[in-house]
Amino acid sequence: MRDGDWLTETGARIRGVLKVMVDADWLPGGAAVVGTGGMWEFVAVGRIDDEHDTAPDVSYDVASLTKVMATWPLVGRAVAEGVLDLNAPMSEYFPGEDLPGAWVTTRQILTHTSRLNQVTWMERYVGTDQDLAEAILADPLEEPGYQYIDRGFILLGLLLERLYGSTLDRLADDLWAELGMRSTTYGPLARSPSVAPTERRLVGAGPSWGVVHDEAAALMGGVAGHAGVFSTAIDLGAYAREMLRLHDGGAGIIPGSFVRESWSPQVDAGGRLSRGLAWLVTPEGVVYHNGFTGTSLFMHPESGRYVGVLTNAVHYGRDRTGLVDLRSAARSALTPQAHEHESSP
Repeated sequence: MRDGDWLTETGARIRGVLKVMVDADWLPGGAAVVGTGGMWEFVAVGRIDDEHDTAPDVSYDVASLTKVMATWPLVGRAVAEGVLDLNAPMSEYFPGEDLPGAWVTTRQILTHTSRLNQVTWMERYVGTDQDLAEAILADPLEEPGYQYIDRGFILLGLLLERLYGSTLDRLADDLWAELGMRSTTYGPLARSPSVAPTERRLVGAGPSWGVVHDEAAALMGGVAGHAGVFSTAIDLGAYAREMLRLHDGGAGIIPGSFVRESWSPQVDAGGRLSRGLAWLVTPEGVVYHNGFTGTSLFMHPESGRYVGVLTNAVHYGRDRTGLVDLRSAARSALTPQAHEHESSP
């Protein structure tokens, strides 16, 4: 199918699924970007709340897309600059060789095989004098195997800050500025019609608006390696285009070799999926990542096509009804023959 026809057809498909979800009151609305090569188009359906329409320039809490939009490229840059070794143990960067997690590597964290505690909650450390990185490394390790773990990316965020002597949000801001992503940032964001609220956690109270939805990231001040970033469909498209260009050998913020390695299967993630470095990889060559709030980015390096979706699907509760169908529509648009299986978050 020609690129122009594919854009039109895919945009219509995503718009249709979003409309069904909005009409059923499963979510207020959503925005999407569909692109290939130098062409892209945007979809915006519904509202961000009861009053304000959504649009391609509305900022959404991207949740775990933070892992691949902030932490992962910063790790790639650190590797390229020689300040981080993917295979070096954490004991080379943090004190405490006797800690259970001392020998965990960055590669293991990126492939979710680190064996770090899979329970993300940070409340247990509140009020203590224990350094957070040390606390994460001090917990007993889980059994060997693949397990999606937020804590590893929290640790990588802390590691990047230590390596560069700067805060994670400043490091990420510099990265996004180089990419021309003018609206991507860590929160908090002022409440406005250009910011989508997330969940209404207490009946009778207002929803979270402009502050991170993830509880662990909130305890960390809203800036963490696994969550906390807000972005727009416009910026998500700019990011996808640049990553695909780097994959094809273009020069840029991180080496193409790191992108290609990251988008190659590293470990079995179950359900006919593999985990690369941070990214999920399908048998048909689609690479993607999801975010709990209702966000996703799918890319197909072979064709250069991509679909990014931003919603606040948690606005009406954590069931996020219909989200699997929306993600399946995005993935199957890139590989129509794909078995429609999705992975959390």
